[in-house]
Amino acid sequence: MAEILQKDGTWVFDGDALRLTPGRDRNVGLLRRELGELVLPLRALAGLSFEQGKRAGRLRLRLRDGADPLLQATGGRLTEPHDPYQLLVEPDRYGVAEYFVDEVRHALLLDEVPADPVDAYLLPGPSVPLSVSAGDGTAGFDGGTVRLEWNWKTEEAKASGGPRTLAIADIVGVEWQPAVGLENGFLRFRLRHAPPNTPPKYDPAAVELWGFKRDPLMALVAAAVQARLPHPVAAPENAVRPAAPGPDARPESDPDALLRRLRELGELHRDGVLTDDEFTMAKQAVLKRL
Repeated sequence: MAEILQKDGTWVFDGDALRLTPGRDRNVGLLRRELGELVLPLRALAGLSFEQGKRAGRLRLRLRDGADPLLQATGGRLTEPHDPYQLLVEPDRYGVAEYFVDEVRHALLLDEVPADPVDAYLLPGPSVPLSVSAGDGTAGFDGGTVRLEWNWKTEEAKASGGPRTLAIADIVGVEWQPAVGLENGFLRFRLRHAPPNTPPKYDPAAVELWGFKRDPLMALVAAAVQARLPHPVAAPENAVRPAAPGPDARPESDPDALLRRLRELGELHRDGVLTDDEFTMAKQAVLKRL
């Protein structure tokens, strides 16, 4: 087991899953605190890196595309201190961070976890029911319907229609955009047959965000809804499916397939992608299958 404890949070890896627990430091973002502990199965990971700095280093975790509804809904726009997949590391723990990275990388290599996108969410998303107030309204979600309510700061043209209830079956997409510079952000639910490109300020299916402290929490609602929509990478029901393997198809345990894997590892080692230790561990794992 590998573990790194910091004021920013604690990451623990047991070989099968990575457990991320936010710290209690005042610099930990509100979104990370509300998300709480996350448990990521190994197959959801795409990679892990560590960057050293003069005052602090940073662990950066990459997930496979489509594995997490939070990342899907926010489009990679979450930044530190709100990004749950970054961890600040103090200089005296740089050695621990590097060891942690090695352990995760070895596990990904030995389990041959691919880096390609997945066609089903591997994380459940935020728990429901939940409700967040920010910007010009309040967004609540109970797992089946979204309810949008307006406050005294809402544009009259939008508030005049009263609260809005959206069934999950009528929602075809969700967008979350933080406020940046002079541009306001928003949480928007895209509906079937709704007029396109309505500004969030006037859109009764959107909450406008102005860059205040609670804005990032709207990403929780976005992620909870996203987790219950059809997965964007999943093939539609009428899609042409690949043909079943014929009698000549060889399973991964076939000696020829394993020999090809050994050659690939050798090439990665020669090119400097794998260290000596990583190459030795991966080679031993393949040889055990022969």
